[in-house]
Amino acid sequence: MRQRLLNTSVLFAMLTSMTLVFAQAAQRNVNLFVHGFPGQMAVFQINGRSYVDVEDLARFISGSVVFSGHEITLTLPSSSQSAPAATDRASRPENSAFSKEFMNAGIEEMSVIREWRSALVNAVQNGYAVTDAFVAGYQSQASTNLRLAFVAISTDADRSAYNLLSNEFDSIQKLSNKILAARKNMNYVPTDALKGDALDQKILNCARSLASMAANGQFLDDGSCS
Repeated sequence: MRQRLLNTSVLFAMLTSMTLVFAQAAQRNVNLFVHGFPGQMAVFQINGRSYVDVEDLARFISGSVVFSGHEITLTLPSSSQSAPAATDRASRPENSAFSKEFMNAGIEEMSVIREWRSALVNAVQNGYAVTDAFVAGYQSQASTNLRLAFVAISTDADRSAYNLLSNEFDSIQKLSNKILAARKNMNYVPTDALKGDALDQKILNCARSLASMAANGQFLDDGSCS
């Protein structure tokens, strides 16, 4: 019974931080920071509401979760198991190498984004219709892979690269939405519409930068994904 009691101070800090983040969330994917805990976790917005994966949350706060029938019990760490102080984290040298798990997840995400972009470019260049159904599969798989990349984060390099990976996802989503909007508004989309397109070029440059980091196995931000 004592184990199931939520630590009041930790819970209050969590709810305060979550409220601030949710109030400011305007994108489909945002990051949740919890006061007193290092790192961040993904927040997904569905039909105007914000959600986090309860298992991811339990791991994030070093707590535990138990599923029993129609009940879910989330146990927060006790005050004696508080998260490392910010000063302690700052004193540790940054790990610039990627973990194997994150590297694999990141490569899978970039593969889907590359296929998504290729499909869009091919459709525009050949005058094919771009519909919601056309991009749904790419969007769903890219969202799933981005979440798997987040779960795989275990080093400072992973965390930094995830932010760039998330930026790349946002960019391909914007490009896809732009083409979809033009079609829905019955606007003519020239076959060379993406030639020299700034957003498309940003996606390409970011992809090259991430590929270079993957090849070297270390994080090095050249600003291409900002």
